[in-house]
Amino acid sequence: MDSGTHFVMGIALGGLALADPVVASHPVTFTAVIIGTIIGSQAPDIDTVLKLRNNATYIRHHRGITHSIPAVFLWPILITAILALIMPEANVLHLWIWTQLAVFLHVFVDIFNAYGTQALRPFSRKWVALGVINTFDPFIFTIHCIGILLWVLGANPVITFIIMYVIIIGYYILRFAVQKAIKQAVHHAIQDEDFVIIAPTMRFFHWRIAAKSKTHYYVGRAYRRTVNIYDKFEIHPIPKTELVETALKDPNMAAFLSFSPLHRWEISELENGLTELRLIDLRYRSNDRYPFVAVAHLDEQLAIVNSYTGWIFTEDKLQKKLQIGAGNE
Repeated sequence: MDSGTHFVMGIALGGLALADPVVASHPVTFTAVIIGTIIGSQAPDIDTVLKLRNNATYIRHHRGITHSIPAVFLWPILITAILALIMPEANVLHLWIWTQLAVFLHVFVDIFNAYGTQALRPFSRKWVALGVINTFDPFIFTIHCIGILLWVLGANPVITFIIMYVIIIGYYILRFAVQKAIKQAVHHAIQDEDFVIIAPTMRFFHWRIAAKSKTHYYVGRAYRRTVNIYDKFEIHPIPKTELVETALKDPNMAAFLSFSPLHRWEISELENGLTELRLIDLRYRSNDRYPFVAVAHLDEQLAIVNSYTGWIFTEDKLQKKLQIGAGNE
């Protein structure tokens, strides 16, 4: 989920903590707990700072080790230890319990996004992504805001947030049902698909579709049970040449490949004598473009002159990014 949703989730969980008699009867503990749930609901996303380094590092590691099994247990201990030093009168056990729940809930809800997490590390580096909830879901964010507002206006936070979570659980179940129906519709539309990615959008009945058969890639959208295929690409294996092998070892290209399960490639000769290898993620079609790409330019000696991976919505911006990358080498 996005940072804003995680923030309101932390506040709501802090309000729900008043169901705990120890928290409800001890103001210092309650203060520590709500601070702990807010920080705990944000802590796993500290790896967002990796963007300051470069996109390749961010793509390879975001929602990785900070969302792993060891991290889920280490974050609450660290947060509890710091808050216990600041507020020594707080009940440490109950502070840890609610902070632990906040961290676990953060990682758990991220699993339901299309982006997913490496939540099974260190046992597996596989990305766990159920793809039923958009990274920002207006319904989930809004219902949390309503619950918090009712609490501010005097409603019982325990009852309010229990009702809210029951509604959200029902919403998740409904999303799974809609996703299943769309998968069936995609099967009827393509029939020979080997691999299908159905990703949610901010609109309840609108879903992105990217599929692969033995011979073609398919990209489209679904509305309710209606599937519209916008693009169809014939599958060609990427050439196993020295140029390609060199390009794919570049950190930007490697990061893209570690993240993108469904992509196509293009090789083109540029006017300046360079050769371009471009990898194009098929999951994110927007306004007739595929904005998530990885690009590497190689000279005649097969040296990488520049490269880039990330979101690019115009060709001019891509060329500027590549020029900046070349200037930093």
